[in-house]
Amino acid sequence: MELSHSLLFSIGLVACYLAVLILIAEKLKSLFSTDGEITRKVVHIGTGNVILFAWWLNIPAWVGIIAAILAAIIAILSYFFPILPSLNSVGRRSWGTFFYAVSIGVLVAYFWPISHPEYAAMGILIMALGDGLAALVGQNFGQHPYKIFGSGKSLEGSLTMLVISFLVSLIILSFINGINPPIILVSLLTAIGATILETFSKLGIDNLTVPVGSAAIAYFLTQIFISS
Repeated sequence: MELSHSLLFSIGLVACYLAVLILIAEKLKSLFSTDGEITRKVVHIGTGNVILFAWWLNIPAWVGIIAAILAAIIAILSYFFPILPSLNSVGRRSWGTFFYAVSIGVLVAYFWPISHPEYAAMGILIMALGDGLAALVGQNFGQHPYKIFGSGKSLEGSLTMLVISFLVSLIILSFINGINPPIILVSLLTAIGATILETFSKLGIDNLTVPVGSAAIAYFLTQIFISS
């Protein structure tokens, strides 16, 4: 398993990006006493871009899987020990960061070998941007709260999830297939599915159900409406 100079450069670029992202989150927390949920969402949203690096730099699947395993281990340790306060600082127990890493590993392991990394990217970005922004909008601007299985949500947050998920799906699918009515339909149905999954998930498991579920929905529907 030889590492080429280009692969080493790609891995180094991703590592530097993540290091800067975490440093920014930690500085926001320590210097400006930023709300813990905001710093966690900075990491949550920013980390999603890693899948774009992996896609555009053509990083092999085995690298992504190993990185996901290492990230999952760090997440477990951070759950019990204050390794990275910006990852677990919202005053509640959650396995969200662990599931985040697992979802990246699962999506890379499935979609990279079949030459469809766009679905992995779509799933991760729907989680990172959709779920991340939905939480921030709901907590800061949510005026119509509701509860599902004891988990607090808001209509504003859910609408944000729906809109962002649709835009992410539409942009990525259009980039690959061009924009047309079937692509718009698949994007809309994927967004609805992602929003439902986010609404009914709790304890951080939405970081697994949303990306894996939305990627699966998009891939399945694309085979029906686009590839047939």
